[in-house]
Amino acid sequence: MRMLPTIVKNLLSRPATRRYPFKDLREPFPGYRGRISFDPNKCDLCGDCARVCPSAAIEVSLEIGVNREKRQIRYDPFKCIYCGTCVETCLPQAISQDKHYTKPSAVKEVEIINVPL
Repeated sequence: MRMLPTIVKNLLSRPATRRYPFKDLREPFPGYRGRISFDPNKCDLCGDCARVCPSAAIEVSLEIGVNREKRQIRYDPFKCIYCGTCVETCLPQAISQDKHYTKPSAVKEVEIINVPL
């Protein structure tokens, strides 16, 4: 019976959480490390970002085939811990990290960035 006032209070009050993806979006806190993006025109495929990534979320591949050359970066945002080490390591500054929240997703997809010659 001691819990009855708490139950009634919770039933009649507003929810304690935000309806994040739908409304009540707020500005990120200072120093927030958000979404990571790649600029394929600046990338030289050195692979430093892949070597320093603690969660192995970045793979750099340079495959030379019979008829063509395949140069790409594979980035898995679900493995990424958003530490920003890849951004600090990238000498040509091809990787940037903005201050926006990462959008929720129901499907785990790996981003494939094709790097031009």
